[in-house]
Amino acid sequence: MNEIKGLDEIKKKLDLLPDRIGRNAMKRALRQGAKPIRDAARANAKQLDDPETSESIAKNIVVQSANRRREKTEGGPVMRVGVLGGARDMTAHGEFKGAGKGNPGGDTFYWRFLEFGTSKMAARPFMRPAMASAGDKALEATVAAMQAETDKELAKL
Repeated sequence: MNEIKGLDEIKKKLDLLPDRIGRNAMKRALRQGAKPIRDAARANAKQLDDPETSESIAKNIVVQSANRRREKTEGGPVMRVGVLGGARDMTAHGEFKGAGKGNPGGDTFYWRFLEFGTSKMAARPFMRPAMASAGDKALEATVAAMQAETDKELAKL
């Protein structure tokens, strides 16, 4: 297990900051930490994307922050790496409903079928291996960004 250094120092600095400023600094740091995972997921997805179609799962992989309700239940800022146009429901006529065509990579609702497989197709995951391979880099990037962001906000006070 890796040891994370500098967290106590960051916590002390965060306690000095007003709540809103500390939350914003944390969001920026978490976004920086999520980028290595996003980049690894995009690289993995590029291997699965069909060059003969206009759809690109890799272009639809983004870092997003959670809504305020989720942040309250989780106890602080939350960032996620996900695919735009994610979950969709089927209509009664067997068609998918939901947004997707306006995404940068087009309508890639089928990413779930690749990631998790179906009853007729084996899984070809690209998101979970990205997390496994880039998790340590993400943690290091988050801690480094937290140091920089808290220092930057403290200098403004």
